[in-house]
Amino acid sequence: MIEMSPPHQVAMALSGGVDSAVAAALLLRQGRPLTAVHLRLSPAVPVPGHLEALSRRLGIALEVMDLQREFTREVVDYFMSEYASGRTPNPCVRCNALIKFGRVWELLREAGFSHLATGHYARLQPAADGSPALFRGVDRRKDQSYFLSRLPRTLLPHLLFPLGELTKEEVRRLYGELGLPARENEAESMELCFIPDGGYQEFLQARRGFAGPPGEFVDSSGNLVGRHRGLENYTVGQRRGLGIPAREPLYVTEIQPELNRVVLGPRAELLSPGLTAFGMNWLIDPPAGELEAAAVIRYRHPGVQARIMPQGGGSVRVLFAAPQSAVAPGQAVAFYDGDRVLGGGWIEARIK
Repeated sequence: MIEMSPPHQVAMALSGGVDSAVAAALLLRQGRPLTAVHLRLSPAVPVPGHLEALSRRLGIALEVMDLQREFTREVVDYFMSEYASGRTPNPCVRCNALIKFGRVWELLREAGFSHLATGHYARLQPAADGSPALFRGVDRRKDQSYFLSRLPRTLLPHLLFPLGELTKEEVRRLYGELGLPARENEAESMELCFIPDGGYQEFLQARRGFAGPPGEFVDSSGNLVGRHRGLENYTVGQRRGLGIPAREPLYVTEIQPELNRVVLGPRAELLSPGLTAFGMNWLIDPPAGELEAAAVIRYRHPGVQARIMPQGGGSVRVLFAAPQSAVAPGQAVAFYDGDRVLGGGWIEARIK
């Protein structure tokens, strides 16, 4: 357990990679009192061997928080359940809300810390009323604000994102200048942390002890066009690996778990005029009526202007200004006003 810390001390989430190492160094330059906190989330990812050397080089104490049990329950089990339900999960969005900025912050607050800092590429700036608001990072190629759209609004005053105003190139340069013993390849990993080799189908099968049963490929009219290898092998928008000969490319347009069917169609059938979402988390005062904003329906989606209509109970109906491709139930949708994150929810269904 982390010991009680002085007032206003910052817990720095230190992964061992470049981004968090540079973020820590920048905060130290500002005179911030830091304690490094490393999160042990999965047996697939051991504590980096150079982590203690890194913390010594920075001159800060290091604590390792073992949250494997919570991570398995809230993220891994969710990941498996979503695929079994024919949905496309986003474990990083869920982990940020429930683990990295959820359970971790609860423990840090109990220990007396006032702030949590991370190496995310996102910004916190004052809103019109002076309260902190979440914005995209300056480096749009590395911006991670989408993954933070479900953080509680009350947490924003307690967060620090030192890299938000920097580009990745600037961070790499600072890393070299500081001579920190971090391993750059770790910071650039894009795989799921609990499946480092990227083979999620094999992970699902190994954890369940069996593969999902094969079933039918059908077209939008329900006509049989082939056989699939199990629902976990497919996501909405997928084109490769279908093995179905056709005059034009076919895509997964829908997954029907109740029938164990995968619906295929041409690219035009992937387009949707909108979506419905549930579990909305607002980083602004919850709107009483309709509002217009940009909707981002997956990471690296450029966003599309949309009308957002609250439906009650934390649900919204979203109508796009132009049809969008591959709206995937289970994915997160985030809403933006310019660079400001207004909030986010979970995609329930696409509007046909």
